[in-house]
Amino acid sequence: MPRRYDETLTLPMTSPLTGRPSRMETTSTEPRDIARRVIDDNHFMVLGTSQPDGTPRVSPVFYNHVGYRDFYWISSPHARHSRNVAAQPRVEMVIYNSQVDPGPGIAAVYLGATATQVPDAELPSAVAAAFSSVRRGVRAYGVDELSGDAELRLYRATVDSTEIHVRGSDPERGTGIDRRLAVES
Repeated sequence: MPRRYDETLTLPMTSPLTGRPSRMETTSTEPRDIARRVIDDNHFMVLGTSQPDGTPRVSPVFYNHVGYRDFYWISSPHARHSRNVAAQPRVEMVIYNSQVDPGPGIAAVYLGATATQVPDAELPSAVAAAFSSVRRGVRAYGVDELSGDAELRLYRATVDSTEIHVRGSDPERGTGIDRRLAVES
């Protein structure tokens, strides 16, 4: 039977993605806490870049973050999204759990940021920060694997705006229509 939008959703105690205790069990409805739970409970984000002709390009990337402000991913500098970042560093990112059915369990975070390939001079400190904690199924990369003749590079997006998805039927902030709500730092 399909779930109605006004039904209560019981969230799992363990994240199915990480195997760690889920932060979604926390009941805080503060926008900042919601954003942090979504970021912590997911592995992939959709990275939106601008192509040379101005059309958008979206790419799923596995991420790690530091302090909910700096988001790191590894990619080939030859990938289209990496070339787009080099030409136009302004990016938009969305993080959400695509396994949740429509309804009260929907949660998403929208992030506006400036992205760059981490310069070689910053790699030692950036690698240490990006891999200070690694998620299940991920390994830390070394500086030598992300520089010189290596095929991959480390990228960083520094966030300057954060919004959360508010469903129209949200009992606290709903307006009848789904919308975004800015999150204060």
